Amino acid sequence: MTEIDFSQQHQDYLRIEKAIRFLEDNFRSRPDLDQIAESVNLSRYHFARLFKRWAGITPVGFLQTLTLEYAKQKLAESKNLLDVSLDAGLSGPGRLHDLFVTLDAMTPGEFKRMGSGLRIRYGFAQSPFGECLLAATERGICFLGFVDKGNRPASLIQLKQTWPGSVFVEDPDHIRPTLSRIFDGRAGRDSEPFHLHVKGTNFQVNVWRALLAIPSGSLFSYQDIAKRAGRPSATRASANAIALNPVSFLIPCHRVITKSGRIHQYRWGTARKKAILAWEAAGPGRDHENV
Repeated sequence: MTEIDFSQQHQDYLRIEKAIRFLEDNFRSRPDLDQIAESVNLSRYHFARLFKRWAGITPVGFLQTLTLEYAKQKLAESKNLLDVSLDAGLSGPGRLHDLFVTLDAMTPGEFKRMGSGLRIRYGFAQSPFGECLLAATERGICFLGFVDKGNRPASLIQLKQTWPGSVFVEDPDHIRPTLSRIFDGRAGRDSEPFHLHVKGTNFQVNVWRALLAIPSGSLFSYQDIAKRAGRPSATRASANAIALNPVSFLIPCHRVITKSGRIHQYRWGTARKKAILAWEAAGPGRDHENV
């Protein structure tokens, strides 16, 4: 597979993120397109073109996907999907995603050793949502996180704290092709699945498996995930496990919002969470050549 250059998308995203932050801070005053464009030092025309190129939808369409009513509607739809799948004894409405992303948890003995002596290759690379840090063991991807404001040292600390005692080898040439596949919207489900190698308690792993069952374009509540993980009353514990998700995007913790429809609390920033949700809401019709 040809490796994709996300450099232009990466640069575009930095302005998109800034615009989203502006909207988060000023939504009560209902800024118009001119004001949003001015917040990123662009004209109305150039901002609209930039936004459409990156997200595949207009700024107005983007905002509509992030309204409270939209979120409530998607939650209601997801609730029905969840109930049907549970009643039928199925793994969930995202069964195809289960096949596309396989999750391999550490054994109790491996967990006790905390990854001691494990060889982990890692690298930094660009994505449509800013710079990423991706790491993998021989068994699969063990970490995928977004780099906040270019702070690579902090991201590397997160990785090493997740896998203490491991041997870390920087190998960007090994990492970039995998990252390219992850964010290539044209990649088909019949291609080689992504293998994940994660470390967590039984409950945390169950929560992460539940996240894999959320289809793209759907939103689940924290209560839904707790129910799907087998502990319907453990909403707070479920939220904590979601917050500790070690593999962003592939384990789609960004698709979980509050029961009231609020989109917040994301390990890598609410602006990025909203950007990913809107990007997914644009659907498969997006022109990925010109995102």
